Amino acid sequence: MASGAAAILKRDRRMSHAASIEISNVTKTYPPRGDSAGWKALDRATFSVSPGEFVCILGPSGCGKSTLLNILSGLDDQYEGLAAIHGRSVGQSGTRTSSTGSRIAYVFQEPRLMPWRTVRANIEFALAASKFPPSEWKERIDNCLALVELSQFGEFYPLQLSGGMQQRAAIARAFSIEPDVLLMDEPFSALDELTARRLRQQLLTIWEKFRSTVLFVTHNAFEATFLSDRILMMTKGPGGKFCDEVELSDLSRPRSYEDVRVFEKSRFVVERLVSHIGQIDMERI
Repeated sequence: MASGAAAILKRDRRMSHAASIEISNVTKTYPPRGDSAGWKALDRATFSVSPGEFVCILGPSGCGKSTLLNILSGLDDQYEGLAAIHGRSVGQSGTRTSSTGSRIAYVFQEPRLMPWRTVRANIEFALAASKFPPSEWKERIDNCLALVELSQFGEFYPLQLSGGMQQRAAIARAFSIEPDVLLMDEPFSALDELTARRLRQQLLTIWEKFRSTVLFVTHNAFEATFLSDRILMMTKGPGGKFCDEVELSDLSRPRSYEDVRVFEKSRFVVERLVSHIGQIDMERI
């Protein structure tokens, strides 16, 4: 396999408007506040994601993974470099356009459902914001709730549901708009492993149906191996940057938790990451 840096640079040279996601030399620095020094979250980060590809970003805490998702979603427009969705720059700062013209969904670590709205009403809010006609809402919501096995809970309020059910509702909300790009920031990290295993499988089932481009941030090497087509690894902060990538085309889909090849590949991923960031940092993965 080519070295990580060489592989990333080679992929950067192939960037074009055909890519769903393009990040080129993105640097993000948080200015000093009070007695604290400034912090460089990202240092010339570069990668691209093809349409319909499922890519995981793996790295230690503080390396800039979530910052990248915030930039791509438009939540953070104070950065240097290029961040683009389908060839259109993201953000409002300087010459960047305010909208990419693409539907982007973002699933956070917490479900972030509006507690005063039912599950169905939360999804209706997303559909309205994405300008889907009300005549389509019921069918879209019914279909997405069925995919996450929440058909009987559409009229429940978020606080009446378990944590895992709330996250399933958040995933249903994200897919209800048929996103071109889905950003996911450690969506299963707060769940017990049995629930997380089930939701990973449900996520892949839904992704196979919609084939959105997915960029998934995780600390979990096995999760990244089980889910993705490709894993991008980042160095520790400050100044997180991409240092390696692992292709997973040799793992056929659908994948099984019992498949020893998935486990062995995840061990290889851990070894590769340890070689870049050091054994002591693996406590933070």
